[in-house]
Amino acid sequence: MTTFVDRVELHIAAGNGGHGCASVHREKFKPLGGPDGGDGGHGGDVVLVVDHEVTTLLEFHYSPHRKATNGKPGGGGHRTGANGQDLVLRVPDGTVVLDKRGEVLADLVGEGTTFVAAAGGRGGLGNAALASARRKAPGFALLGEPGDALDIVLELKSVADVALVGYPSAGKSSLISVLSAAKPKIADYPFTTLVPNLGVVSTGSTVYTIADVPGLIPGASEGKGLGLEFLRHVERCSVLVHVLDCATLESDREPLSDLDVIEAELASYGGLADRPRVIVLNKTDIPDGQDLADIVRPDLQARGLPVFEVSAVSRKGLRELSFALAELVAAARAARPKEESTRIVIRPKPVDDAGFTVRREGESLFRVRGEKPERWVRQTDFSNDEAVGYLADRLNRLGVEEALVKAGAQEGDGVAIGPEDNAVVFDWEPSVSGGAELLGRRGEDRRMEDAQRPAVQRRRDREAERGEKGAGDIQREYDEFHPFG
Repeated sequence: MTTFVDRVELHIAAGNGGHGCASVHREKFKPLGGPDGGDGGHGGDVVLVVDHEVTTLLEFHYSPHRKATNGKPGGGGHRTGANGQDLVLRVPDGTVVLDKRGEVLADLVGEGTTFVAAAGGRGGLGNAALASARRKAPGFALLGEPGDALDIVLELKSVADVALVGYPSAGKSSLISVLSAAKPKIADYPFTTLVPNLGVVSTGSTVYTIADVPGLIPGASEGKGLGLEFLRHVERCSVLVHVLDCATLESDREPLSDLDVIEAELASYGGLADRPRVIVLNKTDIPDGQDLADIVRPDLQARGLPVFEVSAVSRKGLRELSFALAELVAAARAARPKEESTRIVIRPKPVDDAGFTVRREGESLFRVRGEKPERWVRQTDFSNDEAVGYLADRLNRLGVEEALVKAGAQEGDGVAIGPEDNAVVFDWEPSVSGGAELLGRRGEDRRMEDAQRPAVQRRRDREAERGEKGAGDIQREYDEFHPFG
């Protein structure tokens, strides 16, 4: 039995960026080789690509959790970590991507159309990239950023020029099987077809696609039966074809009432009032069906609707119907506005845009939001004092400290960087100017320690105990031979 899935919820996660490497070149007779830590690799993206060979979302129904690979960490010797591989997910033509709130993120139409649903995290810089004239041998590296992780909804809307609508067992599947090469499963079922069928029709110089939309019954637009699930497949069509059963065995049904019911459901769904309508009186090969068609035809024509009497069994009227649909499709295509090439729009940032905001929350808490500060926090290894000092320098250069002062922050107030559910909170202390002259050993920062230059103090104490040199001589020699702390 064919399984058709046209709506799934997908849990996707891009790859995390690899961490940068903190390394110092070590070689015989080269005691000061300098930093050589490489950058981490970028995480892989999650990419949706339209593929005509895919017709259903069944694959994602059974495996809804998808994750791209992470970037590799950097290494010594200026070795950059490998980038993570992108995860490419093939989706059918006409797939709509929505977020959890129902907002459309992308409408994927056309072979090869791509959409990056989740971006991979950037790799962290190694200490070789962080070296500068003031910080010649950083004892830290930046961490890789986490990749995007989110839940999305995929909905399939068939890309068809003509849609066949009507009651169950009206003959839509039989009609599409004789008009095109589609081979749907056909029988005298007491229920509707469960799978929308799509076929290609070639009439003269016009080639168009035709689809049947099953499951339309009274109350379908309100969720009754399966109609609401399949009404989305009508949205992209150019022509609506009402297939009316002229040989129904149900005594309470007749073509005019069937048409009114289906039109009421289409109107309740909305957005289809401007589509041209065509009426098809089906099963006229049966004597009673032909008699009923002769009775209702004048009433249908009085409504201004084109009417065709057909039979999927005897092929009666199919040629006329096919050419009429081709003419309507060609007219609809000609009326469409020409697609213009995408214009490149440059939106420079305002000159007064600082790139972050500072908002006071409560009496003693200030929240900092902005792309750069939040990204820098994610990249910081808080177990390394020098890395924390580097973060403080970056925030100070960005103007965060000045903005905190203007907002009324005082020493000891709490400062949170990031959203409420994932923020880094610390007690704010006005910083002093930073630089290499404030650093101790690699990985240490004077501003993060209570003692002043603990490495120097320990060596001064040992030399003083042996009585070999004075404290001033020790300091001068240390500064001369250990320029990096």
